[in-house]
Amino acid sequence: MASKVKSVWFCTSCGNESPKWMGRCPACGEWNTMVEETVVTGKKSVSDDAVSVPGQGSRPMPLSSIDSSVENRRSLHNAELDRVLGGGIVEGSLVLIGGEPGIGKSTLSLQIPLACPEMKTLYVTGEESARQVKLRASRIGGNDSNCLIYSETLMENIIAEARNIMPDLMVVDSVQTMYSRNVESSPGSVSQIKETAARLLRFAKETGVPVILIGHITKEGSIAGPKILEHIVDVVLQFEGDNRGAYRLLRSIKNRFGSTSELAVFEMTGRGLREVSNPSEMLIPMHGENLSGVAVGAMLDGTRPFLIEVQSLVSTAAYGTPQRSATGFDVRRLNMLLAVLEKRAGFKLGVKDVFLNMAGGLRVNDPACDLAVICAVLSSNFDFAVPSDICFAAEVGLSGEIRPVSQTDRRALEAQRLGFRQIYVSSFGSPDNMPEGIDVIRVADVPSLCRSLFRNV
Repeated sequence: MASKVKSVWFCTSCGNESPKWMGRCPACGEWNTMVEETVVTGKKSVSDDAVSVPGQGSRPMPLSSIDSSVENRRSLHNAELDRVLGGGIVEGSLVLIGGEPGIGKSTLSLQIPLACPEMKTLYVTGEESARQVKLRASRIGGNDSNCLIYSETLMENIIAEARNIMPDLMVVDSVQTMYSRNVESSPGSVSQIKETAARLLRFAKETGVPVILIGHITKEGSIAGPKILEHIVDVVLQFEGDNRGAYRLLRSIKNRFGSTSELAVFEMTGRGLREVSNPSEMLIPMHGENLSGVAVGAMLDGTRPFLIEVQSLVSTAAYGTPQRSATGFDVRRLNMLLAVLEKRAGFKLGVKDVFLNMAGGLRVNDPACDLAVICAVLSSNFDFAVPSDICFAAEVGLSGEIRPVSQTDRRALEAQRLGFRQIYVSSFGSPDNMPEGIDVIRVADVPSLCRSLFRNV
């Protein structure tokens, strides 16, 4: 049958195909996600591998007869990365690492083979030349005796070379630069990303070779390409943090072989990413005593407790209209907390500028930081320093009540380990079996917090 060229509209969110443009995708309901691409129909595939699916050729079998033993994992000699993967990388898995430009994706993916010389690694680079990769490897350091660099973007050549070499690990940097002859569109398009990911998944499942994909993200912060890319892969890891700062968070968004509540912390240095085994030490105050506008919150990210410094500056509005600015914290939640202080506690902050910053360039979503945010704002407003050996762990409700948060005992244990003397928690629902060596002060609402903490003001 003769080939025919036609235009098709794809949804970048779910990958749904439509013959015409629509403002709203009928499959996922997202608005303004349809993009036009040219496809060729009636063309015979270059390879049967492109249209086959993982597991083809197997026969149905009873569920009771399937081996449910633990998946075979291999350590990457990186404790933080092994933790977020669930104990190491699983054989035959497809791992997607996303993040902003310059955040450290390529650095981490190159550090893996340099730290694991016992694994033969095929490093496929589509964005950089082999010389550029060599220069970065020389800066990072490590054993490069078993790392093979392959500068190629055509997927048919990559799969053929990988089957010929049969490496222990394969890294592809990046999925947006790869393309296949079976799809008549440019690299990075919806069709090409779907085809590339499907072929790499097929290769990984057939051979048992784990594949690490590097992916770009959009300006909205999501991984570029169709949402179906995240459905195809087994694990999705995303880098977070300010690329102008030193610290990075590697968060698990999806993991078919482990928990998505783990978090890895790295520090960007001149020799690559360094593991941070104790993130609390980098986030607690690094300054002298008696500074107003500073409070320490005991937060929990996944299953990992750590303490973070909350900084605030409250000043008279210089230009008439008060400003509200938050770095690393939801500015809408900041406005809500300021409204609670004004309505429930009587503090007149409506005519003042309020600036909030989370130390270390990290983004905080844990509601347990509400109490620390309020204390930092009031400390700056009163110009009264909160003692540096006090931390906070509680949520603040719209009625001014202080609500409990999960695993308060673990937060208090982390604070006690770092030398904190007191921790403020909610008087409702907080556990009684708190660790010894730290005073637990229970408060019910914002006025009682102010009477206890700012009684000398």
